[in-house]
Amino acid sequence: MNVVIACGGTGGHLFPGLAVAERLRDRGHKALIFISEKEIDALAVRDHVDSFRIEKLPSVGMPRLLSPAIFGFARGFTYSMARCRQVYREFCPDAVLGMGGFTSTAPMLMGRRFGLPTFIHESNAIPGKANRLNARLAKAVLLGFAECAKYFSLRTTCFTTGTPIRASLRKQLESATARKQFGLEPTGFKRTLLIMGGSQGAHGLNQAIVDALPRWKNLLQVIHFTGKTDEGFARTAYEQAGVNAYVAAFHHQMEEAYSAADFVIARSGAASLSELAYFGLPSLLIPFPAAADDHQTLNAQIFVKAGAALMLPESETDAVTLSRLVLETLADQPKIDMMATAARSLAPDDAASLVVDTLEKQCQHLLKSPEILKA
Repeated sequence: MNVVIACGGTGGHLFPGLAVAERLRDRGHKALIFISEKEIDALAVRDHVDSFRIEKLPSVGMPRLLSPAIFGFARGFTYSMARCRQVYREFCPDAVLGMGGFTSTAPMLMGRRFGLPTFIHESNAIPGKANRLNARLAKAVLLGFAECAKYFSLRTTCFTTGTPIRASLRKQLESATARKQFGLEPTGFKRTLLIMGGSQGAHGLNQAIVDALPRWKNLLQVIHFTGKTDEGFARTAYEQAGVNAYVAAFHHQMEEAYSAADFVIARSGAASLSELAYFGLPSLLIPFPAAADDHQTLNAQIFVKAGAALMLPESETDAVTLSRLVLETLADQPKIDMMATAARSLAPDDAASLVVDTLEKQCQHLLKSPEILKA
């Protein structure tokens, strides 16, 4: 099959989309990937430009109908529809998969106009506005969390697949080897803390971490991905506090960071949670308070309920509370072990394969392979 994957706008849409594209390629299918014009998208796909055809569409979020921004949205959406029409005539797709966000709406709508089977994947515990709309265009909805099914119409066909992670992330390193990559002590009594604020960064979280640093000296070593804005400010703070740390805006080999970590402080976007589950990492989750429909809190509650994570609202995050939770948890090895086991239990064996299995079975009439048709 030729499959269009629309996945731009945020890392939470893009990285799972890339994982599905990799699995499609492994099975002999072809994937074309639509991304947004954001810089984060360009950075994320830079190692994939030789593997897949990648096209850009305007990153058009739906404003309020009475907002002046509606005119810019209409122009961007009209351009996206025209570009999709042109690309579809060249690529001849057999199916369209939208990974969420309004970057996926034009490809989904044009897929319907071409008479193609269309699908969406919703990674979060509650669907976003775009996927609530796109679900009306979809043959089936693929879910990261089974709990999300209740937000769709009873007439909607739903399959729980989990959220796919990229092939590169499935390569776990020895912890000592991974720590050396970041200039940290490979072994010893210091625990290694990984801090990440998501693809957009997180200033509120970064500030709370910086305030907590004096309490961590000689106890922890840290890998901190700050986002572009706070990199310099955070690096200076670690140097002044005397805490051994690797500080960077982003990191493209996240399997190294996950392999090095004993404990993680993170937002609770679905893509990040799927990666924490795969690596069996206990975590303290601080949901992004401005996330649509507070979906990051709902995501985090699933991990808390399973015993895989602690959750702390950003409004309650200060240096004293943060330090206490991190240090008390790391001092309780049985609790850390239990949380790690619970995290692993939330990871499907191979979510990308489950997504592609579903696409193949829903589009069997398009496939020529007798082996697939008998599956």
